[in-house]
Amino acid sequence: MSAATGGYYIPHAAKWPIVGSIALFILFMGLGSWLNGSDVGKIAFYIGCAILVYMMFGWFGTVIKESESGTYNSQVDQSFRLCMMWFIFSEVMFFAAFFGALFYARTFSGPWLGGLGGGGADVTNAVLWQGYDYVWPTNGPDDIGGKFKPMGWFGLPLINTLLLLSSGFTCTMAHHAIKDGLRKKMVWWLAATVALGFIFVACQALEYYEAYYHYNLQLGSGIYGSTFFMLTGFHGFHVSMGAIMLLVVMLRGMKGHFTADNHFAFEAAAWYWHFVDVVWLGLFVFVYLF
Repeated sequence: MSAATGGYYIPHAAKWPIVGSIALFILFMGLGSWLNGSDVGKIAFYIGCAILVYMMFGWFGTVIKESESGTYNSQVDQSFRLCMMWFIFSEVMFFAAFFGALFYARTFSGPWLGGLGGGGADVTNAVLWQGYDYVWPTNGPDDIGGKFKPMGWFGLPLINTLLLLSSGFTCTMAHHAIKDGLRKKMVWWLAATVALGFIFVACQALEYYEAYYHYNLQLGSGIYGSTFFMLTGFHGFHVSMGAIMLLVVMLRGMKGHFTADNHFAFEAAAWYWHFVDVVWLGLFVFVYLF
């Protein structure tokens, strides 16, 4: 049903949900097998990834064509907005779990093993890890995680913070540009945002190289190494996805898509990008500074 009729939009039958389900099934089955030493699992993982990418191109391509043809009405626009809000909320909960693990390790389990905090902690320390003095960052009792140097806040982390803050500004300027109907200006601001995002990812890759080969800081370096790489690694993945989303929006803008009144695809990507910025500020404060 088209927007012109003013009726309730009913989606047509689509193959993409089942294609995506098959892709995820093959991907995760392959990943699980790969982690357990199966060579077939590695092949299945990459096949699943390829099918998933195919599904994303097909599904998003269909949505773009329908949007540009005027198929959607205000009810569909509202549905898209609610879906994006719930998606970002799920991402907030995702990172909240990892931040919770970091805070729990630093505030409760680490001091408890070190005999601090009362409630029988001194007994635990004497029985399980006698002589273990808890100090953050820690590689665990008896130096289980090996010797390493913690990652400081100065240098690449500070540069990355400035990069993301700058990208948040350029993304906002792009939003103001399209709201004023200045599509070409939006494209240039988006180009700057995308460039800053990929520079951030490159700097993080360099930081990981420094951590592994110069600081001996690895994923197995105790609870500090685990939480450091899980939080920064997943955030880096989200930055990559956000930069790709904004790149697609930029290319669509170059093709003449979006108007001052119809540009939710850009808004959705911008919401996601600002979410990524906020998460990084939390990482910078609680992982690097304190």
